[in-house]
Amino acid sequence: MSAVKAAPLDPSALAERFAQAGRAAGFRVEPYGEIDGCPLFALTRRTPGPRPRIYLSAGIHGDEPAPPLTLLAMIEAGVFDTRANWFLCPLLNPAGLARGIRENADGLDLNRDYKDLQSPEIQAHVRWLQRQPNFTLSLSVHEDWESTGYYLYELNPDQRPTLAEPMIEAVTAVCPIDHSPFIDGRESRGGILRPVSDPLLRERWPESIYLRAHHTTLTYTIESPSAFPLAQRIAAHRTALETAIRLTV
Repeated sequence: MSAVKAAPLDPSALAERFAQAGRAAGFRVEPYGEIDGCPLFALTRRTPGPRPRIYLSAGIHGDEPAPPLTLLAMIEAGVFDTRANWFLCPLLNPAGLARGIRENADGLDLNRDYKDLQSPEIQAHVRWLQRQPNFTLSLSVHEDWESTGYYLYELNPDQRPTLAEPMIEAVTAVCPIDHSPFIDGRESRGGILRPVSDPLLRERWPESIYLRAHHTTLTYTIESPSAFPLAQRIAAHRTALETAIRLTV
């Protein structure tokens, strides 16, 4: 399937929708920077007592609209309730979203900048992350323009009970799975990629490796196929995320 440029989103309008929906759902809106007049922000919701701490992110690639729209739909549907303490960063690359491109306005792939910290977006995001507690689980929501189906990456250095197979099995009801033996040059089995070499040795860190190094022992990067209809991609992401949440709380 050939790649098609994503239609740009209005990040300021989307940020306002997140703020309104978040406040209505009991979230605190935490601005931590600004890019091109659009806020960089997190949404947090904490409930007293012992709770899993679940982090979710989206919008780091501006040509991937399904991830932020998925998180917005989940907020509006009340998915993020008192079962856990929630930490959401739903619009990590406003400039890219406004242009419908993968990179930021300076041409940097923000999801390769968590080691060098060259971009103001990731510098600000890391400063915010450093103020947070460690996470029980982290989920980074993405799309892939070259994929023929849904797939995910798992980083699980402590060999905790995996969520990968249940997520993929649940998604099969709403979206095909990419069963390619290699995806993005890495070995894949049934739509699940588990890197064999130490990811910390990579020269350019995506968000997932930074999180695995500093904030969590269980992190997933989930990928919907961009060539599929937007509603189907959102449904697939919701299915995967809600399955992971159900098995964690």
